[in-house]
Amino acid sequence: MRLFSRSTLLCGTAATLLTLGLSTHAASLEDIQKKGTIRIAVANEIPYGYTDLNGEAKGVGPEVAMHLVKALGIDKIEWQTTNFGSLIPGLQADRFDMVAAEMAILPQRCEQILFSEPNSSYGEGLLVAAGNPKDLHSYEAFKDSKNKVAIMAGADQLEMMQALGVDESQLVTISNNADAISTVATGRADAYAATGLTAAELAKQSDKVELAAQFEDPVIDGEAIRSWGGFTFAKDSESLRDAINKELAAFKQTKEWQEILSRYGFSDVDQSESNAKSTADLCMSS
Repeated sequence: MRLFSRSTLLCGTAATLLTLGLSTHAASLEDIQKKGTIRIAVANEIPYGYTDLNGEAKGVGPEVAMHLVKALGIDKIEWQTTNFGSLIPGLQADRFDMVAAEMAILPQRCEQILFSEPNSSYGEGLLVAAGNPKDLHSYEAFKDSKNKVAIMAGADQLEMMQALGVDESQLVTISNNADAISTVATGRADAYAATGLTAAELAKQSDKVELAAQFEDPVIDGEAIRSWGGFTFAKDSESLRDAINKELAAFKQTKEWQEILSRYGFSDVDQSESNAKSTADLCMSS
């Protein structure tokens, strides 16, 4: 998976510390509760996790996280914003204690970090130029064509494109979602592959782009692709992860959880599907 220099630097720093015998250790739940403050990161991706113009954390991840940490007796959250590709290296380097970005639970990520049980479920989408001049309605449309598709560094759409047989020369990597509109509008790429919710939010921001209509979900190994998003933690943060899981299981039974997801565009199907698979299942999936 291709990451930008900031992520590479973080990985290199962590490796150096390990070499020197000074490996970083994530704070335990007891430490965080005693301090009364938890550091939570987002990747500025609407509607999953972002900060508004006033610097306030918004999105389905942050809003649910606020309830969970409050239930654990943690009074203060220090929000941090970084590129999506820097989230995992940031956890590994102990730059933050938890990520509330609704990151898709994937086997290769499970090898690097810990995931909570799923908080959400969501499908795919495609951001295209206004009028959809290339008539693009699926990820498969890029296979055996000259069309180029943009993906965000660190996002799982890269693995989807690779599994579908899309040539590397057709992939345009961008560092964050904010670059997607200009990338598509200027023709640097013919489309931007992202979750359906992300693509829909971006389409609202400019009349130069739109959400591809009649989008067909990618089918890989005979199965339509759907993602399950969860909160993430460093590998040695089991106590924090377990406590969050306990509170999440209870909160998902409330109308308040349903209202949060609905407000950010998650359908009834998305909400019910969030319970369809466990993290253990998703981490073992091929």
